[in-house]
Amino acid sequence: MRLGVTLRGKTYRFIEVKEVLAKANAPRSGDYLAGVAAGDAAERVAARAVLAGLTLGELREHPVVPYERDALTRLCEDSLDERAFRTVAHLSVGQFREWILDDATTPEQLRAVAPGLLPEMAAAVCKLMSNLDLMVAGRKCEVVVRANSTLGLPRRLSSRLQPNHPADELVGILCSTREGLSYGCGDAVIGVNPATDSVASTVEILKALDDLLRRNRIPTQHCVLSHVTVQMQALEQGCPMDLVFQSLAGTEQANKAFGVSIPLLDEALAMVRERGTARGPNRMYFETGQGTGFSCGAHHGADQVTLEARCYGLARRYEPFLVNTVVGFIGPEYLEDGAQITRAGLEDHFMGKLLGLPMGCDACYTYHSSMSQDELEALEVLLASAGCCYLMSLPLGDDVMLNYQSTSFHEVSALRRLLGCRPTPEFEAWAAELGILEHGLPGPRFADPEVVR
Repeated sequence: MRLGVTLRGKTYRFIEVKEVLAKANAPRSGDYLAGVAAGDAAERVAARAVLAGLTLGELREHPVVPYERDALTRLCEDSLDERAFRTVAHLSVGQFREWILDDATTPEQLRAVAPGLLPEMAAAVCKLMSNLDLMVAGRKCEVVVRANSTLGLPRRLSSRLQPNHPADELVGILCSTREGLSYGCGDAVIGVNPATDSVASTVEILKALDDLLRRNRIPTQHCVLSHVTVQMQALEQGCPMDLVFQSLAGTEQANKAFGVSIPLLDEALAMVRERGTARGPNRMYFETGQGTGFSCGAHHGADQVTLEARCYGLARRYEPFLVNTVVGFIGPEYLEDGAQITRAGLEDHFMGKLLGLPMGCDACYTYHSSMSQDELEALEVLLASAGCCYLMSLPLGDDVMLNYQSTSFHEVSALRRLLGCRPTPEFEAWAAELGILEHGLPGPRFADPEVVR
């Protein structure tokens, strides 16, 4: 295995594959903060040259966290589809990139190879792609899942309706929900981040949402984003719950900081399959974001893109209905500005889809990041063009509980009109029946919150 290269008379040598992966990354503040980034642009080019020559088989032999030290590494390795892996094991990362982008390579072929890929392979090829490459490749990776509705079909753009309230007041949550539904939003899920992470608030919010959906016969899913253990207690009490949610990180140690483990997630999946209210078969919802491993000191010297890919390696064990990278939420310590947030959103979407997941994105930024509203809207267009399964949708794009900027109800509608996309077929039929939409476009009762009672 060759871990060195000479460029313009200067020789660059790297100690291990993990260093090559880290230094091949596009610039981002988190990698600099962790001390794993390339020293300059020339070293970054050298790392990419070395990475392009490594085979997928060699990447398999060198995970960024050793097999014996990390349960997530063991999970990904032990569950790898050997037959699918053998079809690409001989390819270099550079050749794998060319194969993915080749017009002759079909979505069906990409789906077939996904179970044979490890997260480090998805991260590696991602680092050799431009933003446009990531869009083209992400669009080719089609992943279709079903709960109460069908997500991920071509030419569809769904949204998570996020009616958060700073005091968990049901009146405010339901008012925001009705407004969002009137804009044709919420077909991916109606998901509330609770201000109070308690069983009582989780049950109260879910029951209110369930009543609204049943009363209006709305074909979507509901979820409260409390800790998975809180949701499991709510399920034990007989609370209606379509999807079980949990945030994920890319190492065993980082997930322990979140209070989760693989056995706990296994238990949650079994419970929602037995007691959940969605028709299924996909019943789980995960959120991720570059920088989570860094924020709790559990990155093991790996870079944040590769750690993010490892989140997806864990997520696919549970055949989720939704996976969402909250791309600019963790803060400028990890993604400093609009260019870094944009690149990360496209990377995450592509890596998740390549590994077989129904990827969405919370295109967002915190108020101390260097990103403008124009840059945020441009990212939304790029993601939707790349085939992103869903985006967020909030009143005016401003989350009054979490205090960050995301996608608004009217922006989701504008993106659908701009790109010729529609919501899930089940939701579109419901919205057409009420006059919210007509042929996928705004109908006579569009943006009328009184249409949902």
